[in-house]
Amino acid sequence: MKVLEKAPAKINLALDVLGKRADGYHEVRMIMTTVDLSDHIEIQETGGDRIRVRSSALYVPEDERNLAYKAADLIKTRFGIKQGVEIWIKKEIPVAAGLAGGSSDAAATIRALNRLWRLGLSYEEMAELAAAIGSDVAFCVRGGTALAIGRGEKIEPLPAPPPCWVILAKPPVSVSTAEIYQALTLDNLAHPDTDGMIAAIERGDYEGICSRLSNVLESVTIQKVEEVEQIKRVMARLGADGVLMSGSGPTVFGLVRHKSKAQRIYNGLRGFCGEVFMVRLLGGALI
Repeated sequence: MKVLEKAPAKINLALDVLGKRADGYHEVRMIMTTVDLSDHIEIQETGGDRIRVRSSALYVPEDERNLAYKAADLIKTRFGIKQGVEIWIKKEIPVAAGLAGGSSDAAATIRALNRLWRLGLSYEEMAELAAAIGSDVAFCVRGGTALAIGRGEKIEPLPAPPPCWVILAKPPVSVSTAEIYQALTLDNLAHPDTDGMIAAIERGDYEGICSRLSNVLESVTIQKVEEVEQIKRVMARLGADGVLMSGSGPTVFGLVRHKSKAQRIYNGLRGFCGEVFMVRLLGGALI
């Protein structure tokens, strides 16, 4: 028996860092939403008691460093399951891009194994497992749109934003999330208007959402990857309604209301940047 799951990418509409925690993580307050760019996870049982991960992409670890592997190992340990599984990850989301590809793969693995092994886990139980794997995994279990607080594992669902197109552009470099957070200076941060963003989402105010896009990590990543600023300028010049770097980067996204304009921006960026995608905002929850 094979179980299939989609693992959508996320973007950050707002990302704020409130301080450093005693456990070494940063206290965050961020709004995330899913987009229609997905990895595809296929899981089937195998003989023995081994977890095997395979991926279509280079540079994706296929051992215990992989978050999907960690998810399967945690479930097997927690529930005493002595059954081997093979996890096939067809990658569409760029690696180390600020789009939570690895976290979404882990979340999809949790959902898939819940079905495969008929565990009957609630969302809350799956989210608890997810929080033990990584900060963004709990959000990715349900997807949709949500406020994430704590180190990112405490999730408060929000309504879906108004439908729009999303242009994603990743420069040909990758960044380490840990290094970006480490380089962040907490003094004199220009904090996002997160409450205003929540209100704009709740009233379906597309212009209000675009005007409040903000990410405190953006300036840190720009110092290391100058292409982020260049892509932002090109997107804005081509007419995107709102432009921001997602997560710790280096992917930049632009929100666009109309398909014709989105197509022009996509075409304009393809000659400038290697990995460019034109997708829809999903917004709604997966489960």
